[in-house]
Parts: sequence; structure tokens; C-alpha cells
Amino acid sequence: MQEILVLYYSHRGSVRALAEVIGRGIDSVPGAAARLRTVPRISAVCEAIEADIPERGAPYAEMSDLEECIGLALGSPTRFGNMSAPMKYFLDGTAGPWLSGALAGKPACVFTSSASQHGGQESTLLSMMTPLLHHGMLIVGLPFSEADLTGTTSGGSPYGATHVAGKDENTRLTEEEKRLAFAMGKRLAETALKLAPQ
Repeated sequence: MQEILVLYYSHRGSVRALAEVIGRGIDSVPGAAARLRTVPRISAVCEAIEADIPERGAPYAEMSDLEECIGLALGSPTRFGNMSAPMKYFLDGTAGPWLSGALAGKPACVFTSSASQHGGQESTLLSMMTPLLHHGMLIVGLPFSEADLTGTTSGGSPYGATHVAGKDENTRLTEEEKRLAFAMGKRLAETALKLAPQ
């Protein structure tokens, strides 16, 4: 079984909900399994301020998770059109895998959630792609052959799966958002298995 890392930061649960559906999409592909991991919140001085083990959800990511998996789904809430500070802090610490080329040639996709429809989702997705391109990863998006991409009135983008949480930060994904997240996980897994060393 080949594992694909689903790495996310979620403050109120929306990104975690997307991560879980993406994981189910990965698990639907024979020979692939999702490995869910998260990153801790950080303080204003950029030090981890969470317990060593999360109270709920996925365990915290380690560099070995990046190196061992054959693909990566990366998720973060939208923060003023950019990824969240905890995810940026984690990615800034990936010089080791960058120097060794551990991620080069592996496929990756990105996903996000925002409180508002025009909250900067696509610029957030693009901001998460930049460090992945520096690692030499191959970006996998959502093609318009996914019918929900043209019919959704909530989340969804060719750049990656998204969710519009609303002002109450509702974590309930719409049916279109679920189908798009599942499709993205499945597409990432199929691509990763084709590219993985035999």
C-alpha cells in the first residue's frame, strides 16, 4: 500500500473536513492510502503553542511524513488571500527535504476554506503551490471535466478543492464541495501511483 500525505492546518474545522473527504478519495483508489497529518498553532513569536499530541484530529506532521509518502495534498484556511501562519511556519522548516530533493517529482494538490465567497481562495491556493514548486513537486488541479466545478455556487476551483464556510464558520461541506474534494483526492492518488517508483 502506497501512502499519500494529506497535510493541513484547520482552526475551526472546515479545512479538516475537506482533508477527510480528500483522504476518502485517496483511499478509494486501489493500492493507495491517505496519511492525515496536521500542524500546530504558533504564537506571535513563531513558537509552537499546542500540546505535543493534538487533542483531536490527525497527529502532527514530521519531515519523515513528507519523505515517505508518494504524494501530498496540502490544505490551509485563507488568511487575507494567503496560507495561514502555522502552515507557512511548517513549510519554512522543510529545508532538509528541499536539499535532498525528497519531494522532487512527486505530485501535489492544494485546498482551502474561507469565511466569504470572495475571501481570496484562489490566491491562497497559489501561495501554497509556490513552495511545492520549489521542492520540484508536480501540481495536480481539478479539471473542468468535473461537472461540479461549473455548477457549484459555493466552493470549488480548478486550482484545488475549496469550501465557503460562511460568517459562522460552518464546517458542513456542500454536496458539490464534497464531490470535488473526493475527486481531487482520487485524481492525486491515481497520478501518484503512476509516478511512484516500481
